[in-house]
Amino acid sequence: MTITDIRTPARSGGRRRVPWHHIQITETCWLWTGPVWKGYGKSSGTTAHRHVWLALGRTIPAGLELDHLCRKPLCVNPDHLEPVTRAENIRRRYALYTRCKSGHRFTPANTYIKPNGHRDCRKCIRARVAKYRRTHQTGVAA
Repeated sequence: MTITDIRTPARSGGRRRVPWHHIQITETCWLWTGPVWKGYGKSSGTTAHRHVWLALGRTIPAGLELDHLCRKPLCVNPDHLEPVTRAENIRRRYALYTRCKSGHRFTPANTYIKPNGHRDCRKCIRARVAKYRRTHQTGVAA
């Protein structure tokens, strides 16, 4: 697919224009090469993927946000984006992480689900509690 094959809406009606000069089209993704903030491309006061989505005449229903199906935050390819709820977007992101920061597997037996919905590794919790108890015993300096 080339840029000329991509249909864009007319320039009338205050519609956004696709900033092609900031997009590098690869075999799979359209990578944003312009300004970046917190890992996401920035364009016209919003995220680059959202800007391109709207510039190509697509809409984002109220209450939904765009999820990167390719899991690359700099990708602006509309075929790699899907409007989903925030909860679904977060669920998909957490499904990618199968181990904690210390390398322990997130298994049902080793995973504690906090009241806010975040996961924690039970082995790491036990290690933190043991360290706390060692350093906070009566009469022991920290």
